[in-house]
Order: sequence, then structure tokens, then C-alpha cells
Amino acid sequence: MSDRRKIDPQTSLQAMHDTGPKLAAARAERVYMEEYRKSLKALLMKASPQSSAAMQERDAYADESYLLHLQGLRQAVEREEALRWKMVTAQTAVDVWRSQESSARAMDRAAA
Repeated sequence: MSDRRKIDPQTSLQAMHDTGPKLAAARAERVYMEEYRKSLKALLMKASPQSSAAMQERDAYADESYLLHLQGLRQAVEREEALRWKMVTAQTAVDVWRSQESSARAMDRAAA
């Protein structure tokens, strides 16, 4: 018997099943945060007392609420990436398991 660690494909498939909805929600949150960033900037520019667009933009980017929103966006991206890599890891485990099973069948045929 090989000293390779046995991979349980059912565990990996369950991990993919469990991670899918969480990844979808994380992606939706990240996209929302990215799109809302544009709206927030526009609202902050509109509220600025400055008359030039460049000065309004400067005020918007420096506003506390914009900076807080960027922190939230960073967290949303981090969460999405963590879940994406969990999904990639589970998918890769299934691929490795398939390869191991294929190799084992080939060795069985060669030994017969």
C-alpha cells in the first residue's frame, strides 16, 4: 500500500457544498461594496461645499465614511478570497483523489 495520505472525496464534496453559498454571499457583498463605493463618493462630492469637481473629489476621498467603507471593502475581499481558496482546495483534493484512483487502477491492471 502507498504511504500517500488517503483523500476522502466525500469530505471534499461536502466542503464544496457547504462553501458554495458562503462564497456566493461573500462575492455578492464584495461586488455591492465596490459598486456602493461609487455612490458614496458621488454623495460625498455632492455634499462638499467646494465648487470644483477636483476639490469635491478630494473631500470625498478624505471623508471618514469613505475611509470606513474602504476598510469594509478590504474585509469583504479578504472573506471572499478565504472562501474561494477553501473551494479551490476542496476541488483540488477531489482531483488528486481521482488521479490516485486512476493510478491505482492502472497498477492493478499491470499486476494482473
